[in-house]
Amino acid sequence: MKIFCVIPAYNEEKSIVNVINSVKPCVDSIVVVNDGSKDATARLASETGVTVLHHLTNRGQGSALQTGNEYSLAQGADVIVHFDADGQFIAREIEDMVRPIKNNEADIVFGSRFLNNKSKLPWLKRYFFQPVGRFVNKALMGVNLSDFQNGFRVLSRKAVEMIVIKNDGMAHNSEIQYKAHRLGLRIKEVPVTVVYNDFGQGIFSGRGRGSGGLQIIKDLLLAKFIE
Repeated sequence: MKIFCVIPAYNEEKSIVNVINSVKPCVDSIVVVNDGSKDATARLASETGVTVLHHLTNRGQGSALQTGNEYSLAQGADVIVHFDADGQFIAREIEDMVRPIKNNEADIVFGSRFLNNKSKLPWLKRYFFQPVGRFVNKALMGVNLSDFQNGFRVLSRKAVEMIVIKNDGMAHNSEIQYKAHRLGLRIKEVPVTVVYNDFGQGIFSGRGRGSGGLQIIKDLLLAKFIE
C-alpha cells in the first residue's frame, strides 16, 4: 500500500523543512504543492529531495490539494494524507489516521480536535467559528462531524477519485466532508493534536487567500461546491 502525503505550502519557509523531515518516516512519498510562495518555501522544500509542484500564483489551499491529489493518483498512490505545512500537526499521528483505511474500516478519515483534549483551541475558534461552522454543515449539507475545519485527513484512492475539490479557499474542508457524505463513502473521525502558533487565523484574514474565519463561514453559506 503506497502512502503519499500532500502538503500545500504558501510562504512557509520557517517550518517547511521541519515538517517534511517529520513526515518522511511515516509515508512512502511526499508531494509539496508550492502555492505561489514569495519566499524560499519552494527552494527549501526541493532541497529535501521530495517532489515539489508549483502554482505560479496563490490559488488557495483547496486548489493546491487538488493538484497534489491528481499528481499522487497518477503516481500510483493507494492512500493520500493531507498535512499542513505550518507545523501545527503531529507527524507521528499519521499512523493513527491511516489505520482505519488499512484495516478497511473507512474510505476517508477526518482528524478532529474535539474527540479529546489534546488541542488547546483559541477561544474564538472553540466558541464561535466551530459552532457556527458545524451548524452550517449540518443544516445545509447534512454533515454532522465534530470538527468542520481540520486540514489533517486521509483518503483512500477510491475517495480521491470520487471527490474533486472545487473550492479554492479554506472551505474545501467542508466541501470534502459534504461530498464524502453525499457519495456514501465510509467516514471515520480520529482524534488529533493541533498546536497553535502565534500567527493563527484571524477573524477577517489569515495566511493564504480565503483563510480568514469569516471568509470560511461566507464560503460555507454560499455553498459554492454543492452540485
